[in-house]
Amino acid sequence: MRFDQKLIADMVAPRSRVLDIGCGDGSLIGYLSREKGCDAQGLELDMKAVTQSVAHGLPVMHGDADDMLADYPDGTFDYVVLQRTLQAVEYPRDVLRHMLRIGRSALVSFPNFGHWRLRWHLLRTGRMPMTSVWPTPWYETANIHPCTIYDFFALCEEDGYEVCRWMVVNGNRQSRLAGWSPHLANLFGEQGLFLLRRRIP
Repeated sequence: MRFDQKLIADMVAPRSRVLDIGCGDGSLIGYLSREKGCDAQGLELDMKAVTQSVAHGLPVMHGDADDMLADYPDGTFDYVVLQRTLQAVEYPRDVLRHMLRIGRSALVSFPNFGHWRLRWHLLRTGRMPMTSVWPTPWYETANIHPCTIYDFFALCEEDGYEVCRWMVVNGNRQSRLAGWSPHLANLFGEQGLFLLRRRIP
């Protein structure tokens, strides 16, 4: 698994019901099933990844988060995971709303477009950057709603989501320095990782 997936797995309680949206090859749900006894399933848009997952005995469905989440009943899962996919869905606000309708908690990770290297690249070259987290040119990327860690905090506040825990991931390590404040995270974090719950009125 990627490092950010390991951090997500650490936040999932054993024997939980988990839906992983954008699950890729199913590495995370496979780990959660084997190591934590979770009832974990996946939803993936890439048919090749779905076929690979199913071939390994993993319960992964082919589908689009923008369309399919509305079909799940309220409270179906303990955790709904959206890993590195928020920026690629058509309606991120609706997807988050459904995640916290069908799940008690949501785990969301996304590339941070506010990172200083991306800002510097845009300033220096005037062109869209490519990094290990943003690995494809702008004309081939699936990313249609890039956001910053600041943006995500603001959206959570506006829509009434409680940020129970958050952290910053840089490559294959968790950045303790950038995790001290949202300002540092927005500037020095390559990825944000958030654990959310609905705020109870």
